[in-house]
Amino acid sequence: MNLISGFLDLVPVGILQGLTYALIAIAIMIPFRILNFADMTGEGSFPFGACVCAKFLMLGLDPVTSLLAGALAGFLAGLLTGFIHEKVKINTLLCGILVLSMLYSVDIRVMGQPNAALFTFASIFSALPGDGSGYLPRIVMLGAIDIAIAGLVIWFLGTQHGMAMRAIGSSAAMAKAQGINVKVYTLCGLGLANLFASMGGAVLAQNQGFADVNMGFGVLVNGLAALLLGEALIGNRSMTRQVIAPVIGSIVYFQLISVVLTLGFQPSDLKLVTAVFVLATLLAMAARKRKGAPSRKLKPVTP
Repeated sequence: MNLISGFLDLVPVGILQGLTYALIAIAIMIPFRILNFADMTGEGSFPFGACVCAKFLMLGLDPVTSLLAGALAGFLAGLLTGFIHEKVKINTLLCGILVLSMLYSVDIRVMGQPNAALFTFASIFSALPGDGSGYLPRIVMLGAIDIAIAGLVIWFLGTQHGMAMRAIGSSAAMAKAQGINVKVYTLCGLGLANLFASMGGAVLAQNQGFADVNMGFGVLVNGLAALLLGEALIGNRSMTRQVIAPVIGSIVYFQLISVVLTLGFQPSDLKLVTAVFVLATLLAMAARKRKGAPSRKLKPVTP
């Protein structure tokens, strides 16, 4: 009974965290699943968005403007990664590593310190009943934000520009032969992905009341775990399912984290548990592929 009650106490916390980290899961889905671009910039864009948001709050700007500023900062970081890849012809993984390393120093420059407390500043949750102090109002707000963003992404990927971006992920050479500007669409896709990553960081900073330059450590693995879990649960055979999968996966993933904590694991064990989960999932996918299981490639969205 103690285990059950302990888990139930963590359920609302897990849902809130899952809805927050769903943004980074969507951010990982775009380059990895749509563009076929192994981008690690999200791990740097996440704290970058939080630090920029914190700085704007400390300068006296309102929470919404600060949130949008943090999101825009991530968009620029994504553009930088794409620019380095396209112009310098550096490996995609190395581009992301270089940019996220740069952003660590930029974060400290932006805030003027490695971390900042935001408890005395208004947040996007301040207008909620009870100043947003309860779990339910925050869950409803973040759920609405995630639904809106997922809906916008699904709509965009069904447009001509979105289909061009998906064509690049399927075959950049074929897309180029069809007259698609691969460089421009890759830049825009990376910018969009990192916009969502930094927005997630900005939301988390306002939710927890502080920003830290190290808050992005491990979010890439968490987001990847959420993406894989979501795809395992609802599949990715249509564009709608592909976009919804990271959101569902993120919520379920943090509920599993609650179960792990309830069973007596230490918070320091979570990264090990997550890494083992991702590795096991990848091994299972590889085994299924070797056995000739049906492909999980995306089907084109019909007009």
